Amino acid sequence: MQLIEVPAKTGYVWFRQGIWLFRKNPLAFLTLFFTYLLVMTLVSQIPVIGGVLPLAFIPGVAVGFMAACRNTIAGKPVFPTILVDGFHSYGPVVTRRLLVLGVLYVVAMALVLAGSALADGGMLLKVMLGSSALDQEAIANSNIPFAVITALAFYIPVAMLFWFSPILAAWHDVPPVKAMFFSVVSCWRNRGAFIVFGALWFAVAMTVSLGLSALMQALGAADFAFAVLMPATMIVTTMLYCSFYATYRGCFGVQTPETPDLPTTPAA
Repeated sequence: MQLIEVPAKTGYVWFRQGIWLFRKNPLAFLTLFFTYLLVMTLVSQIPVIGGVLPLAFIPGVAVGFMAACRNTIAGKPVFPTILVDGFHSYGPVVTRRLLVLGVLYVVAMALVLAGSALADGGMLLKVMLGSSALDQEAIANSNIPFAVITALAFYIPVAMLFWFSPILAAWHDVPPVKAMFFSVVSCWRNRGAFIVFGALWFAVAMTVSLGLSALMQALGAADFAFAVLMPATMIVTTMLYCSFYATYRGCFGVQTPETPDLPTTPAA
């Protein structure tokens, strides 16, 4: 494993590689994403702990999705069961590491939401916990939009901590705290590329959301906008997840005969 520094323009390469990877096996990736949403929705219904369990499983599921990307590049089949690959394919030590990362992620997200309370007195936190309805009156009488911006600002360092740490813990035998350190260092060294990468995906998300909404209104079918936006959002989000694998290969340069490298100039 070697940490690599890349120029800012590499963010565009990662963006293109994510789309290319999705197009290699779109049905499998969409099935994975839908399965993940379904299972996490069911898990969230568990009393008391259901609200935090989906967050605790995110590092392990991230490893499973990365394994799906790796298998796709290698021409291997991808099944929904690969989502739990991180918890059963690398031994009990890795399982414990991923669970530790999951607990740390829950703590980090709690701190993010607590930080947002500095902006709106805790209204966003109440909404996230389901104790307050998100309606126009609540928004008008609070600083929820500013709280969302504050939460995003607090989430940036959290994202840096957990961007690569699950895969480093699972695939490179790195302890959780050390994996988080390497993740932060890699993200910071390549911050220019990540800024370009994030800006491109943000632009795509906004274009799809606003564009489809405007189109549905122009067609007089605004009532059906959600039915169109939901699958479009799923596709964009799944492509984004595929591009996470591109960032890993770009920042760590790991290549084996079983996992050939991504193309640097994927076909349009």
